Amino acid sequence: MKVNFVDLKAQYQTIKPEIDSAIQNVISNTAFVLGKAVAEFEQEFASYCDVNHGMGINSGTSALIMALKALEVAEGDEVITTPNTFIATAEAISYAGAKPVFVDIEEKSYNMDPTKLEKAITGKTKAIIPVHLYGQPADMDPILQIAEKKEIPVIEDSAQAHGALYKEKKTGGLAMVGCFSFYPGKNLGAYGEGGAVTTNHDDIAQKVRMLRDHGSSKKFYHEYIGNNCRLEGIQGAVLSVKLKHLDKWNDGRRENANLYRKYLKGSSVKVPEEMPYSKHVYHVFCVRVKEREKLIDFLKEKDIYTNIHYPIPIHLQNAYSFLGYKKGSFPVTEGCMDEILSLPMFAELTEEQIKYTTDCIREFYGE
Repeated sequence: MKVNFVDLKAQYQTIKPEIDSAIQNVISNTAFVLGKAVAEFEQEFASYCDVNHGMGINSGTSALIMALKALEVAEGDEVITTPNTFIATAEAISYAGAKPVFVDIEEKSYNMDPTKLEKAITGKTKAIIPVHLYGQPADMDPILQIAEKKEIPVIEDSAQAHGALYKEKKTGGLAMVGCFSFYPGKNLGAYGEGGAVTTNHDDIAQKVRMLRDHGSSKKFYHEYIGNNCRLEGIQGAVLSVKLKHLDKWNDGRRENANLYRKYLKGSSVKVPEEMPYSKHVYHVFCVRVKEREKLIDFLKEKDIYTNIHYPIPIHLQNAYSFLGYKKGSFPVTEGCMDEILSLPMFAELTEEQIKYTTDCIREFYGE
């Protein structure tokens, strides 16, 4: 039996007529960049996140850059985030001209540890970016309380948490700004690159709309030095179709997470914890294991495909060696990174596939 890490073909087959019709409509109308399909998706996604504004962007990385630029983060500033995230979070800070400053994670949630946040704040801190990693929201209340006290804006990196809830409220609407990625493998994925910025602030929304389109609100009239970060029409159409199915797919992921827990109960594998304040949407089902590399090879021989999110924390990446962090700088992150393993996870994953995967894991450990 083959178990893919992600199976986008299986998802496509369930919505093929809707998708094909939506794409053909964009082609027929030749509205390939922004346009009606993007505008409709922006309204739908803003409503879904319970915010006033949603702006389609060409990637999640660009969404973070646009948000930082809209908040006037610039050279000489510092932005706090976590070393346990995809490098795009830090890259966006760098492209805005600022310096990334890291805060270690909580071992249970894999997200920013709010108790360590205040110590990292300096007079140069211009923004804080908590990451809702793997589909589980960071503990936002204490983060927002500290940020409000220090008068520092918070940007949610919600690239992996479409539809996740923090105390019954959706990510993307918890802070001043939210940023999403629609990379194809995400819970809400485009058929190419895509992203979005969400906010309740009219001024931020207007500035992001201009920054993504060469700093203009009217063609050939430019108020800012912007960029070309516009969302394509076909991606807007695809995302509108898929948004209607997102909650159902997230429920499927949650059901599959519970099946993994059921079949791994009593094993030596440590399954992820769902925090009491969150509704996890399991973009990634991240477990902790011993002899990880040997297990990966063993599962591959069984036609089961896994991944590691992420094998090297950002502070130990060569690209960020100039920051001067060393091994041991963030011990919780580093301890987790040595053991984490992402098992296959998507809504269409069957119980039979999950049972086969967990049986093979138990076989490897002789359990």
